[in-house]
Amino acid sequence: MNSRQNAQTAALEALIEAHATELKLPTVKARFRQMAAEATREQQTPVAYLAALLEAEMHERAERRERRRLIDARFPLLKRLEEFRFADNPKIPQATIAALAEGSWIDDRDSIVLVGDSGTGKTHLAIGLAVCACQQGRRVRFTTLAGLANELQEADSRRELGRVVGRYSRTEVVVLDLCRYRDYADTVVAAGLNAVRCLGFPAVAPDSLSA
Repeated sequence: MNSRQNAQTAALEALIEAHATELKLPTVKARFRQMAAEATREQQTPVAYLAALLEAEMHERAERRERRRLIDARFPLLKRLEEFRFADNPKIPQATIAALAEGSWIDDRDSIVLVGDSGTGKTHLAIGLAVCACQQGRRVRFTTLAGLANELQEADSRRELGRVVGRYSRTEVVVLDLCRYRDYADTVVAAGLNAVRCLGFPAVAPDSLSA
């Protein structure tokens, strides 16, 4: 390639970078040279090259969105269902958990209550199901019953209750951890449960709401 061709190529690459920046296509900007070289080696058609480049952009964009949803969910720890040891908890029906992971209960606006002794994996399962919801593109939030009650009470005292309730109303799944009555004063429990009923969101509660 002569100097004139090099200059033309550099100008075109600079133009692609500028357009990719303007169009907010960071993967195209970062990978178009590498993928063009691969396309040349593999004798791909221009259409095949363009399709692969756009597919890479879409894939990485989906991954970024999933990472953002996981951050926004505020999980204390990231737990996945595939990491759960069903062999150590034979009373937990793996097929049922797998069916719940598909998320139809969210579309039906149902809730899940996980009841069991301490250390049986309720929180792990709850977070795992919520992570599946994140992967399906759903907005998720993790909190505790007391945390939810306190957040709403504090927002009310600051006259920001409408804003906070509005944020929760846009949340598709809420994980409510530590829901045992005996853990809190009656006023906190009442406030938390009332909030759950009023907001009406699908929830995963890894404990009993009534014992």
